[in-house]
Amino acid sequence: GAGESGVGAALLAKERGYEVFVSDFGKIKNDYKKQLKNAAIPFEEGKHTDELIFDANEIVKSPGIPDKALVVQKAVTKNIPVISEIEFAARYTNAKFIAITGSNGKTTTTLLTYHLIKSAGYKVGLAGNIGDSLAKQVIEDKNEYYVLELSSFQLDGMYDFKAHVAILLNITPDHLDRYDYDFDKYVNSKFRITQNMTFDDYFITFTDDKVINNQLYLRDDIEAFKLGISLENKTLNGAFLSNGKLNFNINNHITKMFAVDENIIPLNGKHNMINTMAAIMAALAVKVEEEVIFKAIGSFKNAAHRLEHVATINGARYINDSKATNVDSVKYALESFKKPIVWIAGGVDKGNDYSLIEEQVYEKVKAVICLGKDNSKLREAFGEKVELFFETDKIAEAVQLSTELCEEGGVVLLSPACASFDLFKNYEDRGDQFKKEVKSLENNQFTKNLMSFVL
Repeated sequence: GAGESGVGAALLAKERGYEVFVSDFGKIKNDYKKQLKNAAIPFEEGKHTDELIFDANEIVKSPGIPDKALVVQKAVTKNIPVISEIEFAARYTNAKFIAITGSNGKTTTTLLTYHLIKSAGYKVGLAGNIGDSLAKQVIEDKNEYYVLELSSFQLDGMYDFKAHVAILLNITPDHLDRYDYDFDKYVNSKFRITQNMTFDDYFITFTDDKVINNQLYLRDDIEAFKLGISLENKTLNGAFLSNGKLNFNINNHITKMFAVDENIIPLNGKHNMINTMAAIMAALAVKVEEEVIFKAIGSFKNAAHRLEHVATINGARYINDSKATNVDSVKYALESFKKPIVWIAGGVDKGNDYSLIEEQVYEKVKAVICLGKDNSKLREAFGEKVELFFETDKIAEAVQLSTELCEEGGVVLLSPACASFDLFKNYEDRGDQFKKEVKSLENNQFTKNLMSFVL
């Protein structure tokens, strides 16, 4: 593959003296072509040439390419190692890694962790599923730490990689189509983040997650020092929410308490309290001072497409949560709002179990607008169980309809629970188109109000 990770790996390999060839079955973006040409790296697009690919001693695979792909299967039968870009890049740096995974909350936690550590003056890079590729950054290798957002796909291609701090936020069914619809395989993939860790390292987990708790009981080979995070129980080592405050506890010594209701923490929802606790624990683990954390956390701004406020029109709030591509993410989103919700959902279903959010939908959702080519599972789950149910394959229609349905004080929530590839390039494209349509409505409303004022 010749995306960010593939081109980054190619540039690092070239710099390290490897003979490099890049192959992409799709079309390579012009910017990446230019980078490869400038580095004199041969490449092909629109095909895979077997005799060139299988002449390799090692293959670095893009995380977007499934292990079931024919070219990968052929490489395995020929005993050619297939690894991820993260695995490859980690060989060429002495920096320490703070690695973050989970079915939900990875990006927010990664960005906040990076923000806290950078605010402390550390030399730190941001990579994985976000930022420039790790391999590209390792070419110059100026950092003491790298904060990595890691998907299960990336972890599947990692073997000798070792994290100094690993965060596992949660495990809920996701991407099961890549794991033969076997949840245990997906769980094992997530726990690969702990491999090679030693007693000098830290493993931060959300202990309220039943799947994680069960696995911690079953797995006795994790040597890293364990730090728990809880919304329910005080923990001896870790962080917990109690009486509206986030408490950070190391060996029964509470180092700091952050009041959730004092505008100190600019993130909404209990799920973001989990993300915040994880990020702060990671910063404490690498010796960031408490006062630095306290000052830095208030200046944090989350990434786009994650419970992103777009506009308020006629008293209704429009929220872009396009990154919510599974049911658990939608559950967190629904729990973040109390007002009547017009929920825009749908896309490419990934084996979703909508029963997990039935209670929240019945309690809070006034209308469901399905945005996808095949809405059969959503229709089956909610078609006769919510007050209003609509279907469309056009984002403009979905936004216009939501405006007509949402009352003053309500929320229009784009939180799809599905992948985006039926109608959009990716979840960013879906979110950007939603924001464009909402902004268009906002501008029209402003024009109408101005005309009324002139009249």
